[in-house]
Amino acid sequence: MAAMQLQFLGATGTVTGSKYLLGTAGGQVLVDCGLFQGYKQMRLRNWAPLPVDPAQVRAVVLTHAHLDHSGYLPLLVKNGFRGKVYCSHATRELCEILLMDSAHLLEEEAAYANRKGFSKHQPALPLYTQQDAQRSLKHLHGVEFDAPFSPVPGLHAKLTWSGHMLGSSFARFHDGERSVLFSGDVGRPTDLLLRAAHAVEAADHLVCESTYGDRLHERVDVLASLAEVIGRTAARGGVVVIPAFAVGRAQALLHALAVLKARRAIPSLPVYLNSPMASRALDVYRRHPELHRLNHAQFDAMMDSVHVVESIEESRALNGRHGPMVIIAASGMATGGRVVHHLRALAPDHRNTILFTSYQAGGTRGASFLAGAKTVRMLGTDVPVRAEVAMLDNLSAHADAGELLDWLRSLPRAPRKTFITHGEPAAADALRQRIERELRWDCTVPEYLQTVRLE
Repeated sequence: MAAMQLQFLGATGTVTGSKYLLGTAGGQVLVDCGLFQGYKQMRLRNWAPLPVDPAQVRAVVLTHAHLDHSGYLPLLVKNGFRGKVYCSHATRELCEILLMDSAHLLEEEAAYANRKGFSKHQPALPLYTQQDAQRSLKHLHGVEFDAPFSPVPGLHAKLTWSGHMLGSSFARFHDGERSVLFSGDVGRPTDLLLRAAHAVEAADHLVCESTYGDRLHERVDVLASLAEVIGRTAARGGVVVIPAFAVGRAQALLHALAVLKARRAIPSLPVYLNSPMASRALDVYRRHPELHRLNHAQFDAMMDSVHVVESIEESRALNGRHGPMVIIAASGMATGGRVVHHLRALAPDHRNTILFTSYQAGGTRGASFLAGAKTVRMLGTDVPVRAEVAMLDNLSAHADAGELLDWLRSLPRAPRKTFITHGEPAAADALRQRIERELRWDCTVPEYLQTVRLE
């Protein structure tokens, strides 16, 4: 039997653009189909032709719904893909929300650029449209966790719960002679919302993420740290603006704020969720209680403590309100969405706080804020940053270096070869060194577009 081939079409030298092309005797399978984010040279890859003809890809398997793993699907379908997209049921439900919202934001940003005239392109066009996204949803096919399926003839696959976001999974493939396991994004065993990952079968080859491969999360009480940030900002009469991923971090923050209010650990200040998508995602959480730790009473407490902002007009009006208050808005890296308008309005005021709660990829606005930038460009304007900028690293949904090593040690046996992806260069290489030193595994960090044979 011919060997499988694996080509790295993304998530090399970066934490975004996850795409892995698995070549088998039965046809080509794309594992994850994500957007590149961050630095412009990365984002330009979204506009370039895919290195493989989408019409030649027989199937797609998604590890989870975050846009850096699923957001390229509308383009793949637009450019000729006609197969099935396999994923967990919760991932399918979340993709229906995330992909439509992504397309809406892309259209909205292009329209705004055209109105304000700050785009270099005339006219500015969205990467894809809501119509493109809607068309791609018809290809989604939900499968049960740990239930075998065959994306192409002769290739057997299985998804196992990974604890990173609702519906996230490890993806394992075997063709009867060899096997390969994709970690997707590895969750944390003590996540505030999600249940811990399930045990996964061993494989001959492993593709492992390395987002936090060079660091450890702070061992702090995240609720106490959040209360401290809100307390000192409220004492200044300021606003806490939290850029948050609409699925995962937004819900964790709502739960944390409800708990803090119930304990009277923070003032009874208004909390605004300026992300209709995050609100819709809560319905998906309700439908999948087996994946998270919340009960009905905790759901009700979350919703009682927050005001969901629906309209654009209400979103704009928030910028004219005076604090203290908390605004949670997407996107998590401040790359787009309503949070950018809040940041433009509120970053210049020293009384306010911009609070990040998740990893900020290089080249994103979030990374610029955390690096201490005095000005950050938003919507065609260089905006001065006088607000406090803070980071709650311990709310991240990604396993840190120690937790990744613990997960690797839990595998029933060592893989023949381990490929380190989905990390900035320093993080990926640091994890490689630790794996080689502590586990004695054969380990490498692949290059963009590199192809390897899986013997």
